[in-house]
Amino acid sequence: MKFTQPRLPYAPDDLAPVISQTTIDYHYGKHEKAYIDTLNQLIENTPFEDMALEQIICNSEGKLFNNAAQAWNHIFYFFQFSPNGLKEPGGKLRAKIDETFGSFEEFKKKFEEAGATLFGSGWVWLSADSDGKLFITQGRNAENPLTTGLKPILTFDVWEHAYYLDYQNLRAQYLHRLWDIVDWDIIEVRYGE
Repeated sequence: MKFTQPRLPYAPDDLAPVISQTTIDYHYGKHEKAYIDTLNQLIENTPFEDMALEQIICNSEGKLFNNAAQAWNHIFYFFQFSPNGLKEPGGKLRAKIDETFGSFEEFKKKFEEAGATLFGSGWVWLSADSDGKLFITQGRNAENPLTTGLKPILTFDVWEHAYYLDYQNLRAQYLHRLWDIVDWDIIEVRYGE
């Protein structure tokens, strides 16, 4: 099966000024496309060719893992945003965030800190286990919580190409601004799935 790059559910300039059209064009348009193109080349005529992307991530290593995970991670990242989304969680996810982290504001601080203190490139994740318990984790390079049995529900990309055009070396500022475009309707659906 060939993987295709899905069309974003918003226009390339809709997330500005948090994420500029220039960053969308390079980050999603070029970086993500390269991961998908390379993934398709790597799985051709192999047992991975008929696997779902999540299966490839959990059963591969090296270059194949890196490209499969980065393809998945970027789609997951870009599809959690909306220019007009729900700005705070509600329902059972909000209750679990308050229970686990003390408050929504405290959760955001801890999440931003995890992203700001990750050395080098990678991802910061909010994930849930099979009982709905929440975890904030750091993932270096292409690491993904799927490989440890967790269900990712939110991620911030902390590779430099995610923020350097808009924020230069101000990773913490970038992380803080992303809350303005996270659509908690999407995150709540992910948590409840």
